[in-house]
Amino acid sequence: MILKSRTCLAMISGLLLMLSGSVKGLERPNVIVILVDDMGFSDIGSYGSEIPTPHLDAMAKRGIKFSQFYNTGRCCPTRATLLTGLYSHQTGVGWMTDDQGAPGYRGHLNQECVTLAEVLSGAGYFTFMTGKWHVGFNHGVTPWGRGFHRSLNLPAGGLHFSNQTGPKGGTKMFLNGEEVARDDPQFNPPWYGSDLWTEQGIKFMDEAIAAEQPFFWYLAHVAPHFPCMAPEETISKYRGKYMKGWDALREERFARQKAMGLIDEQWALETRPDQVPAWDSLSTEEQQRYDDMMAIYAAMIEEVDKNLGKLVSALQERGELENTLILFLSDNGGNAEAGVQGKYKGEQPGGPHSDVFIGRCWAHLNNTPFRKYKHYNHEGGTASPLIAHWPAGIPSQSSREQWIRKPTHLIDIMATCVDLGEAEYPKVFRGHEIIPMQGQSLKPLLTGEGEFEDRPLFWEHEGNAAIRVGDRKLVRQGMRGQWELFDLAADRTEQRDLSGEFPQEVEALQSQWRRWARQANVLPKPAKKKP
Repeated sequence: MILKSRTCLAMISGLLLMLSGSVKGLERPNVIVILVDDMGFSDIGSYGSEIPTPHLDAMAKRGIKFSQFYNTGRCCPTRATLLTGLYSHQTGVGWMTDDQGAPGYRGHLNQECVTLAEVLSGAGYFTFMTGKWHVGFNHGVTPWGRGFHRSLNLPAGGLHFSNQTGPKGGTKMFLNGEEVARDDPQFNPPWYGSDLWTEQGIKFMDEAIAAEQPFFWYLAHVAPHFPCMAPEETISKYRGKYMKGWDALREERFARQKAMGLIDEQWALETRPDQVPAWDSLSTEEQQRYDDMMAIYAAMIEEVDKNLGKLVSALQERGELENTLILFLSDNGGNAEAGVQGKYKGEQPGGPHSDVFIGRCWAHLNNTPFRKYKHYNHEGGTASPLIAHWPAGIPSQSSREQWIRKPTHLIDIMATCVDLGEAEYPKVFRGHEIIPMQGQSLKPLLTGEGEFEDRPLFWEHEGNAAIRVGDRKLVRQGMRGQWELFDLAADRTEQRDLSGEFPQEVEALQSQWRRWARQANVLPKPAKKKP
């Protein structure tokens, strides 16, 4: 009897130890970072849009929203910064993926940075990514070579349909390091990209759960980047809804933003640029063309939102939702490429054989209420929605502010994952000295416990530049552009330039930006190539 009792006691002690270990493991959340491509600041419901995004809105209601979160203003640099916690030039991706011969512009992640996957896999996380890579695949920098255990990826982006033709029709796809046919039966073709990236990620998630490991999933949607494409049945819901035009719709978005507390009542809506025509000045035929372009774009946002619902349901069904931190954000502001006219080509615009860019006029709506677009360092280029959802870690809305108003940045995501994942950010990795993290953990802002220190933030892309210190922002358009100074507390829409009133402040901030630029490999900047 004594032997049996001791045996039972040992079994119970062992079980308690196992349970204790399991509980400890659950304290470290799973992390899912969802990055959408070329989506403007106001393009989802909880940031003012008329596009219905019920799943994102529900996530925002149960989680938390950031009103002053920043990206880099362009896709490749944003991906480099998000993945590493460094300013993009420090990673070698200060521009796109061409090698321009200078340390900050090599066009691929260098060996002086580590990725979220490399850091978290070292802490026992199962790491995987789906979707767009675009940080140097053409130079041999791949997801499977930078810490991801599983991946289904495009080298860059632009692919939405399995049977797509046109400018991006030759895009290749890779599954766990091996090129795979887009019509491979395992993907159940014909498929639409937002479905594929989500459904394949759920399969990888199941591997992580079977392995009893916390997981990190980087879901890099291709939508709503050009060529704008979506299923016809989704596009048809929106045709005619944009005949109101960008002037009226911007006013409506702005009113909703003020009502929800996202935008301060005293901030002025940026006026329509001279290059963008008044909607009422267009012919009916022109209005119908523009209406259809924006209908396609809205359908892409709906497809992303639908798949977020699919992802959340999968987490809930597997008992993983409570302790999973989901972060949703965009890589830059709305895209004005293709100019005022945009592009509208193909027998069935929005289908897999078309070529549609929504252009500058609708980008003006996408970024309500801010100035400028993708590429620029004004708020319209760099301001991003950020929604965080983590039931186990984020207090209910009744006990906190609706918006997190601290200025935060992509550089903070690495620090957050290191903090929550109890990971170690290395000083040396694979024989290379690693640049220290540039950001801070968002945990105090998510949980309401602890302090998040103020610090300066910096930007540079294509000669556009900015520095933000407190509420003061110095920003420049182009290498030879004049520096403008704004008080973002009183004027976040950047309508009143204070540089003439405070020349000494301009000089001090300019000097601070230059010091950072030298330290962060922004300088030396490659000379423009001769044609």
